Amino acid sequence: MAGVPRRVLTLVAPVSAAGVFTVAAAFAAFAASTPNVATLLGVAALLAASLFAERYPVPLDGIDAGGVSVAFVFGLGTIVLFGWAPGVLVCFAAPALTQALEHRPPIRVAFNASALALAAATTGAVMALVPGEGAAALAVRVALGGTVQVIANIFLVSSAISLTSRRPLVPLVSATLRVTGVAFTIMTSTTLVLAVLWGVQPLLASALVGPLLAIALYQRSDFLALRAMRLALTDPLTGLGNHRHFDERLRDELQNAAATDASLGLCLLDLDDFKHINDRFGHPAGDRLLVQVAETLRRDGQTFRLGGDEFAILFPASGEDEALEAARSIVNRITELRTDERGPVTVSAGVACFPHQASDREELVRLADSALYWAKEHGKNRVRVYRPALVEFDELRSLAEEPDAPSRFRAAASLARAVDARDTYTGNHSQRVAILAAGLAERLELDKDEVSLVRLAAGLHDLGKLAIPEDILRKPGPLDETERAVLERHPQLGFRMLEGLNIDPVARWVLHHHERWDGCGYPDGLAGTQIPLGARIILVADAFDALTSDRVYRRRLRPADALAEVRRCAGTQFDPVVVTALAEELGVEEQPIERFELKLAAAV
Repeated sequence: MAGVPRRVLTLVAPVSAAGVFTVAAAFAAFAASTPNVATLLGVAALLAASLFAERYPVPLDGIDAGGVSVAFVFGLGTIVLFGWAPGVLVCFAAPALTQALEHRPPIRVAFNASALALAAATTGAVMALVPGEGAAALAVRVALGGTVQVIANIFLVSSAISLTSRRPLVPLVSATLRVTGVAFTIMTSTTLVLAVLWGVQPLLASALVGPLLAIALYQRSDFLALRAMRLALTDPLTGLGNHRHFDERLRDELQNAAATDASLGLCLLDLDDFKHINDRFGHPAGDRLLVQVAETLRRDGQTFRLGGDEFAILFPASGEDEALEAARSIVNRITELRTDERGPVTVSAGVACFPHQASDREELVRLADSALYWAKEHGKNRVRVYRPALVEFDELRSLAEEPDAPSRFRAAASLARAVDARDTYTGNHSQRVAILAAGLAERLELDKDEVSLVRLAAGLHDLGKLAIPEDILRKPGPLDETERAVLERHPQLGFRMLEGLNIDPVARWVLHHHERWDGCGYPDGLAGTQIPLGARIILVADAFDALTSDRVYRRRLRPADALAEVRRCAGTQFDPVVVTALAEELGVEEQPIERFELKLAAAV
C-alpha cells in the first residue's frame, strides 16, 4: 500500500479486510454445508462462465471503469440458486483471478474483489428476507438482489474513485447508475431466466450460458469498433468532429441539398490573436480556451474543429440570411466569454452558401475561407459574407489608398484570394507566385523598391479573372477557340482595374505577363527585352507554379520535372536570364529542390 494516499486507505484497507473475512466465512459455511456433486459442478460451471465474462467486459461510454461484465448474471445466479456462501466465492474469485492475471496492482485487485464479495454477501442477506418459494417469490428475490448488488458495488467503487480523484461522490454514483442502469436491468432479468431454466433442467440453463457470452463478446466487439470509428472522426481536445468528419458531413449535406433543391450555409470561424494567447499564457491556457469555445459552439448544429483555432459550422437548409444571422449570434456569444487571465475573447467568421454562391464543395470552402480572411483584415471580431463585387471594389480602393508597401501587400493578398477562389488552382496560387517572383527579382539584383513592386504585381497578375465567367475558369477539359479568346482577355481586364491607382509599373507588368520571349504571346505580341522585366519574371514564376500544381485536367509535375520543362522553353517562351535565376532560387546547385518547397510553404 506504499504510495497510496491516506484518504484512499481509509476506505480501501477496511473494505479489503472485510472482504477477505467475508470470503473466509463463506468458504467455511459452504464447506460445512457438505455440498453434493451436482452443487459443486453447478458452482464450478458458473465460476468458469464468470471468469470468461470478467476477461471480456463490455465497455460503456460515460464510466471510468472498463465496462460492465456479464459475470454479474452468473454471480447473482449463484446466490439465487445455491445461497450466499458460494455466491460470495464466485463473485470474489472471478475478478480476483482475472485482474491478477492482468498484472493489476495488488491493492486494486484486493479492493475490487472485496467490494464484489461484500456486495454479494449483502445481496444474500437481503434475499433471505423474502419469504415463500414459487415464481413470484423468485422474481422478487432476483429483482431485489440485483438492485442491492448493483447499488452496493457501485457505491463502494465510486467512493474509491471519489477519494482518488477528489470528485464529489453523489454525482459519480448518479452518473454511473444512469449509464449502467439499463444494462444491469437487462442482466437481472437474464438472471431470472437462468434461475427458472436451472430449476427445470440444469442443462437447459447451461445452454443459455453460451449464447449469453457470445452476445457479450459481440457487443464488446461492436462497441469497440464504433468507438474506433468515433475517435477517427472526433477531435480529441474538444470532442467536436474533426477535419475528416467535416469533409464527410459536408459531402453528405451537399448531396442532400442538391437532391432536395435546398440551401446549405457554411461558416468558418477563427479565434482572433490565438497565437498571442499561446505565446503569452502557454499552450495549456490556449487549450482551455479552445474547449470553452467548443462548448459554446456545440449547441449550433453540426460543428467541427478543423485544426488549430479554426472551426466550421454547417447550417443545413439555410440560405444566406439565415446563415449570416446564426453566425452573428455565435460571434456575439463567444465575445461574451470571460477568462481569468485573458479578458474578452473575439472571433472572426466567414460565411458562404450553396448553391447561390458556390456550386461544389471546394468552391464553398474557398469562398467561406476568403470571407473569413476579409473579416480578419477588416478589423476582426465580425462576420463577413462572401461578396465578389464588394470585395473587388473595397480591395482595389484599399490598394490605392495604402501609403506603405506592407499595407498594399496585405490588401493585394486579400484581393488575390478572391481570384484564387474562382480559378482552378489549388491553394494560394497568387501568393505563391508573388513569393517566388520576389525571390527571382532579388536574384536578378533589382533594388528593394523594384522587388516590392514585382511581388505586388505577381500577387495581382490574375486579377482580371474576376471578370471571366466561372464556367470557363473551371472547365475540366481544353478550351475551345472562343473560350480561349475570352480567357486571354484577363491581362487587359486586370490592367484596366489597376490603371490609375498610383502603383505603376504594376498595371503595365500585369498587362504584359503573358508576352513570350519569341513574340508569340499576348496581348501585344512583344518580344525579347520589349517585354518589361517585371512581366518576364512573373511569367516564369506563374508557369513554374502552374506546372507544380494540380489542375482539373492533369496532375502536377515534380519540381525537378517542372524546372526541366521551363528550361526547355528558355529562349522561346521565357527569358533565359530569368530561367537561370529560377534555377538558382530553387537551389539546384546548392541544395535539393524539396528544400525550396519547404521554404515556400513556410512563407505562404
